[in-house]
Formats: sequence, structure tokens, C-alpha cells
Amino acid sequence: MKILFVGESWVVHMIHTKGYDSFTSTKYEEGATYLLSCLREQGIDVTYMPAHEVQVRFPQSLEELKAYDAIVLSDVGANTFLLQNPTFYQMQIIPNALELMKQYVAEGGGMLMVGGYLTFMGIEGKANYKNTVLADVLPVVMADNDDRVEMPSGFSPVVSQSHPLVNDLGEWPRLLGYNKLSAKPDAEELLSHGGDAILTVGTYGQGKTAAFASDCSPHWGSLAFMNWEHYTAFWSNLIKYLK
Repeated sequence: MKILFVGESWVVHMIHTKGYDSFTSTKYEEGATYLLSCLREQGIDVTYMPAHEVQVRFPQSLEELKAYDAIVLSDVGANTFLLQNPTFYQMQIIPNALELMKQYVAEGGGMLMVGGYLTFMGIEGKANYKNTVLADVLPVVMADNDDRVEMPSGFSPVVSQSHPLVNDLGEWPRLLGYNKLSAKPDAEELLSHGGDAILTVGTYGQGKTAAFASDCSPHWGSLAFMNWEHYTAFWSNLIKYLK
């Protein structure tokens, strides 16, 4: 199986102030390194595209997208796809990447969105996927604005209904937050917390879709989750389900 995994990268620019003087430093980080290594160990062929590379390297045609069995979007907002460099700086007309992904799923591709500060609606509503065509594709209904549910005391998702993706995993480790979502009427809510959908699967056209409301890595994806004995099996099975 071959997937395109997009997002889970960021640049941190810091100001260090020491009395009268200050200086700046910058570092680049990726959050999905461990997850991607787990998927590759399970025989999944992963093409990783950090968030900043979307601007210059995201596929510009349906044919290019169809080289993959599934697309995973994690912690990367809609603006990154809609405001690519040629459009924002050169005013060029280019294919709408979100429209391409919608058509890709309709014609049989798989799609998974993983929660975070810049997925679904995200912090201050900046991810903004509810106001895009992917709202039609995803198996969940999103909030109107900031959808974060911060859980510093932790929470463990519970199984909503029997399904091979969640059966036999036992008690879940505590997670530290999630995006507030509800399952669409024709979708299957597999994990939940307090009436909110944590894992939902569905279909769009001929393709399969999934939404995991929490994160695949810190901080919502706690260290207990990262070290969970079923971490690799859960993610690899979820990815393979989309094919």
C-alpha cells in the first residue's frame, strides 16, 4: 500500500531576552517521525510531504494523486493548500488542491484526517476545513470555529461500536485533547468521549474516509499513547482500511 502523508512539521522562531540584550534562534521540527517509521515497518510505502513543501510540491493533477492508495492530512490547515506560492505571489490560476482531493476520494481514493491545532477547524478556527469542499468528504461534522477540547487531566476514548479497527485493543491510554467532532448520520463512530466522536469511518463516492479527532504525536498524543503496545497496530490497520 502506498500513501501520501502531509503535514506534521513546523518552524519555531524564538526570542531569547537576557537583561538588556536579546537574540533570536530558529528550529525546524517534524512530529510524525515515529508514526511513519511504524507504518513503514508494517510494509506501508510512505511518501512524506512536510507542511511547507505543499507550497511547491503538492500534486497538480488527479493522475498524480492516484499514484497513492490514500492521503493522510495531519496538522496542516486548508490555507496551505489554497494559497500556494504560484497563486499567492504570482497570481497564477492553478488547480484547487482540495477539489483534487475531493475528486480523488470520490473516484476510490482513501482519506484520513488526524486531529491537531491545524486540522478540522483547529485553533482560532484557522484550519478552517468546515468551510472547504473537504467538509463534504470527511465522515464528521465540524464545529463553526475553534474546536479544541484541551484535556490536561487526560481522557481515554471508549469503544462506541464493535469494529475490527477497535476490537481487542483493551483500555486506551490517556490522551490530552482532541478536536470536537460529531459523526455524520451515514458514518460509523467507533471511538467516543463524552458524546464527541474520536474515531469515525465512512465513505465518499467510491472512496473510504476516516477522522481521528486526537493527535498521532505530542502534545495531545501523550507519551503513554506513543508507547502503547497497540500504537503501531492501530495506525497501520487504520491506514490499510482505507484502501
